[in-house]
Amino acid sequence: MSGSGTRDDPWVLKTPPGTSEYQMYRDEDADPPALVCVVGKTRLGYRLRCIEDLHAMLTEHGDWMPLGAADENKPAAEGTVEAWGRSESNPVGGFYGTKKGLRGRFGMYVPPLLEALGLAELEHNPRNNRMRAR
Repeated sequence: MSGSGTRDDPWVLKTPPGTSEYQMYRDEDADPPALVCVVGKTRLGYRLRCIEDLHAMLTEHGDWMPLGAADENKPAAEGTVEAWGRSESNPVGGFYGTKKGLRGRFGMYVPPLLEALGLAELEHNPRNNRMRAR
């Protein structure tokens, strides 16, 4: 990973399979504070607290968990990071994504950041990747 996680110096990350590059940065002035993900010309936003919340959930889970990335309009497979990222039982009571229509793909874009920050281990297979807390 390169970058410091600011708008002017975003983190440069790769999707779990390593096939696509994207950028992320913290926007603590947003309401609520956001983690902005820039994929090409598309901007996705997730609640900034997702970093700590996902790490806490993975720590409690204690084992590997499938990522299960899916677009917002597609159902997320049960027991996946994606399903947790939109579940009514997570700490925010629903989607961590902040922009309707672009709230999915939590399981694709947030896990590599946790790995880069040293909070999680992540598989890098062509498909069906998993993660667990460090």
